[in-house]
Amino acid sequence: MISISEFQIKDVVDVSSGKKLGTIGDIDINVTSGKIQAIIIGGTGKMMGFFGKEEEMIVPWRNIVKIGEDVILVRLSS
Repeated sequence: MISISEFQIKDVVDVSSGKKLGTIGDIDINVTSGKIQAIIIGGTGKMMGFFGKEEEMIVPWRNIVKIGEDVILVRLSS
């Protein structure tokens, strides 16, 4: 079992490209079933927020390949 705070500090990496996507900023939970629907990788500000904010990336739960000790591996849709 893993807590949300432990989940949020893991790096999210795309297995296809090997690119680090960021860390989890939020989680989308279906309140009826109680299941996680998606993870949301938070956008980071550019130049301390002066030049806007990057968009959040939503990764459906089905695209998570593996959750390791330090990393969450995902497969992004092409």
